[in-house]
Formats: sequence, C-alpha cells, structure tokens
Amino acid sequence: MARKKEKIYSSKLGMLIQGNSIELLDKEEEMSNLKGKVNLIITSPPFPLNSKKQYGNEKGEDYLKWFRDLAPVFSKLLAKDGSLIIEIGNAWEPDRPVQSLLHLESLFSLVKHPEANLRLIQEFICYNPSKLPSPAQWVTVNRLRTVDSYTHVWWIAKNDFPKADNSKVLRPYSKSMLQLLKKQKYNSGKRPSEHVISEKGFLKNHGGSIAHNFFEMEPLDSERDVRLPHSVLSFSNTNSNDYFLSQCRKKGIIPHPARMSGGLVNFFIEFLTNKGDLVLDPFSGSNTTGYCAEKSKRRWMSFEIMDDYVKQAIIRFSDPDFDSPLIKQKV
Repeated sequence: MARKKEKIYSSKLGMLIQGNSIELLDKEEEMSNLKGKVNLIITSPPFPLNSKKQYGNEKGEDYLKWFRDLAPVFSKLLAKDGSLIIEIGNAWEPDRPVQSLLHLESLFSLVKHPEANLRLIQEFICYNPSKLPSPAQWVTVNRLRTVDSYTHVWWIAKNDFPKADNSKVLRPYSKSMLQLLKKQKYNSGKRPSEHVISEKGFLKNHGGSIAHNFFEMEPLDSERDVRLPHSVLSFSNTNSNDYFLSQCRKKGIIPHPARMSGGLVNFFIEFLTNKGDLVLDPFSGSNTTGYCAEKSKRRWMSFEIMDDYVKQAIIRFSDPDFDSPLIKQKV
C-alpha cells in the first residue's frame, strides 16, 4: 500500500511538514541530506504526563522507550558542533502526591544511548509564575503541594564544545552595575569566599552581563526589572495581545496548550547558531520555532502531525507585519 504523501508548507527560509517526524527523519531517503547538517534541534516534546492530552503523549515505560529512541535519530541529524535543546516539564505519579522520576530517567536514557554519543552540556530552568496551579488535585483541591511552576531545559550535544557564544545573549546591566561603570571604582581585594577581585576587572563595559541558566519570564520581585537577554525580550510568550493569540480568539480556536516560549527559542537560536544555519523542530505544534528562526534569518524545518496545530502555524505566519507567509506546496 502506498504511503500517504505529507502536506508541505514553505516560507522564504523554511518548511513545515505535516507528518510523523521521527518516522520521516529516521527512514525517509529524501531526508538523508539532513544527516550531519542540522545546527540546532530545539523542541518541546510531549511531556511525560500521566493522562492523555490532545497533543498526544505516551505514558510510563512506553514514554521512556519512545524518548530513548529519539537519541540516535537526533545524533545523526546534528552537525559536529550542533546542539539539541529540549524543554520538558515534571511528571507526577498516578493518583499520588509524589513527583515522578520519568523525566530524569528520560534524560539519562537519552545521553547514555550507546548509538548516540550525546552528553548534557548544561541544564537551564525556565520559571513561569503564570502557570496554572498543578498538579491540581494536590495543589488546589487537597492543598498538599506547591505549584509546579518551572520546566527543565536541557542543552545536549555530540561533543564537549558545540558552537556557542554567550556574548550574543547578554542581559542588560543591573542598576548597581551601571552606577559602578559610571563611577569607575569599587572595592577590590579578597572576598570571604576567597575569590580575589582585581582593581579593574569589572570596569569595562561589555554591553551587558553574561546570561544565567535561570530564565525568569516574569519578575520574582516587583521592585526590580526582569533582566532577560535582549533576544528573549524580543518575543514575549505571555503577551495576550499579539497577532497569533488575538486571531485564535477571533476564530474561536483554542491555542496549543503547551506552546514553547518564543523567548526561549530566540535565546538559543542567538546563542547557538549563526545567520543561515539550519534549525529543526520535530514536534513543532503551532511552529513558534519556525517563526522565530525565520525572523532571525535562519533556515528551518519543522514537523507537526496534527492538522489543528498546522492550521495554527499558518495563522502565526499570516501576521501582516511578517513578510514570509506559509504557502502550501503541491506534492
């Protein structure tokens, strides 16, 4: 029986393919030219939840096997200095106020896969105080647990030195640092921590401070500004007035429930790639990744299996302020 041909939508710099990404990337001859060519794989795969969601997710051991089998596929696609970024949330044991270890087991299985040669470069935490209280049974009903308000972001690569430049994702200086730069004077010398601070080590203006591996998407302290890298500030995931969400409301469409933050996508695109590099998202949902890559002048390829989310991606790219709509190709 002949395989049903996938729907393909293209823009100036990339394409969205409607189909099962792992089957296509692992088996399709037409995808062989991607092997070793992808500079960044960035994705938020289905989380290891204990109930089925509309966007599709496996459970328990089935999820662990599914996740582990991604390792050799991703490894084959990555360039030698390429990076893999995975955002993943926490899971809880069924009917118990106990956090599951499934997400950690998934990480271990990925980086220890004997055919993939992957390693964890660094972990990031994305804190979002606007997340709905969960797990609801134990937070809002029984009030036994606190709100699960963050996700893990894992930076993984095939060697110890993937392409990266933290000078491209600097945070704005704090008010105290701006004052220090203006005064050109501070207390140097040995600290209680035994670090020795030189006399001029902090007097040069580098345009901002080095980013932290903790993303504070909204302020922890209302008395101070959030100091996110400029690349994150350029795309707010919580802006309810942006074109995509306003169009979804207008059309009566419920947006993808687990959209990856555009700020996160922009951060890693700027941090780990150069203009013209290839960015891939195998579980793209409403295709925030492709949108950010297009605006950042990167080539991109995204996959999404569900028709409803492909339609949402088309809405995202139809923004009148965006000059690269998604156009369906004849296949």
